[in-house]
Amino acid sequence: QVQLVESGGGLVQAGGSLRLSCAASGRIYSRWAMGWFRQAPGKEREFVARILWSGGNTYYVDSVKGRFTISRDNAKNTVYLQMNSLKPEDTAVYYCAADSTGYSGSYYRSSEYDYWGQGTQVTVSS
Repeated sequence: QVQLVESGGGLVQAGGSLRLSCAASGRIYSRWAMGWFRQAPGKEREFVARILWSGGNTYYVDSVKGRFTISRDNAKNTVYLQMNSLKPEDTAVYYCAADSTGYSGSYYRSSEYDYWGQGTQVTVSS
C-alpha cells in the first residue's frame, strides 16, 4: 500500500513562492510517475505537473510553465513542486498523485493515477 502526504501549503502574496512536498511511503517503482493536481472551489481538478520517478521528461500545464518546477528526491521518497511568481489564480488545494503504470499518453487525466494524497491548501492573495 502506498501513502502520499503533502505539505508546504500556506498563504502567500502574489509574486511570492512556495515549495510543496509529497512524501511517499510504501513500494515505489522506478517506472511509476508522480503528478501534482490542483482543485479550486467550484472547479474541476486540474493537472499541474508530472515527472517519472526515475527522472527524465517532465510535463506542465501551460499556465504554470516557467513558474513551477517539479522534481524528486529518490533517497527521500519525496516529490517537490517549487512554485514561483505565484498568482491569485493559483489558489487551490494541491494534490500529489502516483501513476503505477508510468504511461504518459494521458498524463493529464486524474483517472490515470492510482494513489492520492489528502491535499494541501495554497492561497495566493492579491
